[in-house]
Amino acid sequence: MAQVYRSGQLYGTGLPARMTPHEVRTRTFDPRRRGVDPDQVREFQARVADDLADLHRQIRTLAEENERLKRALRDWQTMHARECRPPNDGHW
Repeated sequence: MAQVYRSGQLYGTGLPARMTPHEVRTRTFDPRRRGVDPDQVREFQARVADDLADLHRQIRTLAEENERLKRALRDWQTMHARECRPPNDGHW
């Protein structure tokens, strides 16, 4: 996350930091008196991390597709602008 100074204080840009699948898989928790089954926790973490990895792949794919579409639109606009006749000099 980008850091910006304001009044001498650091603050974030408002964008949340992305959690990585690795962070989910390796997160540890403090033991408690009535804890939970660690195997179930690890299984859940693995599922969440897999879903997160899939979402990151989808975001990357969509960003690439978005860039491709933007380039195609710019190319089309350039081509169209060259082919258009200039407006006539008449009153209407």
